[in-house]
Amino acid sequence: MSSSRARVGGHFDLTDHLGARVTPGTYRGRFMLVFFGFTHCGQICPAVLGRNSRALELLGPDADEIQPLYITVDPDRDSPEVLAAYLRDRHPRYTGLTGTTAEIEAAERAYHVFARRADELDDYRVPHTSFTFLMDPGGDYVSHYAETRTADELAGALAREIDRYRGGGVRTATAADGRS
Repeated sequence: MSSSRARVGGHFDLTDHLGARVTPGTYRGRFMLVFFGFTHCGQICPAVLGRNSRALELLGPDADEIQPLYITVDPDRDSPEVLAAYLRDRHPRYTGLTGTTAEIEAAERAYHVFARRADELDDYRVPHTSFTFLMDPGGDYVSHYAETRTADELAGALAREIDRYRGGGVRTATAADGRS
């Protein structure tokens, strides 16, 4: 039986903020909480990373089953060193991922993320998709969460997905489930 629903997620080959090459297989066995953003983002990225970090705190020990990933959409400015400094001070649970422009664009395509550089007078910004994606320990898409979800709501959703996975009743969510 074929499905018309687009596959979310898939292979990426990137460099983490410590300089190691990583793929989804690096995180096999753990949920991946994936957010695309950039360190020069002034509003959405800091808010979403803060919300996601708080949700992980609220999960307590269950948060150890989740690897939060911050994939840059601005590889020209977000080197491993820049990502390391940014995350160390603000969101130490996160692993920052960067790569060449082609590698980042491949990851964006895999997750159906929009990101486009917008030049300004003396600088540029990168408008982008602001969903946070949850992938199960096998690397399959589970759900996505809009930036409007609170930390409490996200923590509850993550706890339900962890419990569902532990019980063997993994169900792939869609936006129609009301969990986006």
